[in-house]
Amino acid sequence: MAAVIVLSNVLVQFVINDWLTWGAFTYPLIFLVTDLTNRAVGPVAARKVVAVGFVVAVAVSLWLAPWRIAVASGAAFLAAQALDIAVFNRLRQASWWKAPLIGSVLASVLDTAIFFYIAFAGSEFDWVTLGAGDLAVKWLMAVVLLAPYRAMLPHLQAWVPAAR
Repeated sequence: MAAVIVLSNVLVQFVINDWLTWGAFTYPLIFLVTDLTNRAVGPVAARKVVAVGFVVAVAVSLWLAPWRIAVASGAAFLAAQALDIAVFNRLRQASWWKAPLIGSVLASVLDTAIFFYIAFAGSEFDWVTLGAGDLAVKWLMAVVLLAPYRAMLPHLQAWVPAAR
């Protein structure tokens, strides 16, 4: 989790075009990790993964990325992950794809708005346009990442700690 966040915080500094940064392609993997954890061992464990990922990622990001990106990432990450976990949990009994897709789509909106505003408002970047492109890729990735999510479902029992 932390590695994906740090990588994304570095890649978001590299603009592909007026609409997109490289970070848009890596960041959605955090929703996959959270959703698989939530499905396997529940929301409490998912929140623990988010907490550890947050602490490690912000600490490393402060070293590798500008402070605005590190702070923006941390704030956006916590808010979006809380929403993703809540939505996923609410839809957990629905069809296998609804909880991860709807949770990721909604959380991506919150994440993108918070991140791009804090990281780039007042800078030379057109943060609204970059945010719109980023959000479109996050939504596309939410659909694409349903395939590995589905493939992992039969193997999630291995994630469950043994009862003592």
